[in-house]
Amino acid sequence: MSTIKTQRTTASVRDFLKTVADEDRRKDCQALVRLMERVVQAKGKMWGPSIVGFGDYRYQNASGTNDWFIAGFSPRKRDLTLYLMAGFDRYPALMKRLGKYSTGKSCLYIKSLADVDVAVLEDLVASSTADIKKRGSGAAVAPSKKSTSTKLAARP
Repeated sequence: MSTIKTQRTTASVRDFLKTVADEDRRKDCQALVRLMERVVQAKGKMWGPSIVGFGDYRYQNASGTNDWFIAGFSPRKRDLTLYLMAGFDRYPALMKRLGKYSTGKSCLYIKSLADVDVAVLEDLVASSTADIKKRGSGAAVAPSKKSTSTKLAARP
């Protein structure tokens, strides 16, 4: 059985966010911390050098049982990458109203929070969190492999 490379660390989320060079991206990250802590009801923790994860989830797949977070994000160079473990196929109505984004497996890619309806994003995080918690620890996970892109006008 292999272990996943990205593991929870003891690094400070606050210190990590201070290293985000772009001020607008840093503000978006701080807003995501507040949103995810409120919705997932867990403090953010660092996973590897650049992912902020919220909550604890144990899942099982072909490589074995792994520990992961319920929801998280990373301020990647090109996009803000949000990780929602339930995937997106089960939320078509929310995805239609979200705004400008693309997806892949359990990743949601946005340029900035200004490109999406933050209330819809909060509903999406809440729905994904509830579905993961409902499955319980140790559930088998097979996220969607379909990648989609929606180019809608950003909401004011």
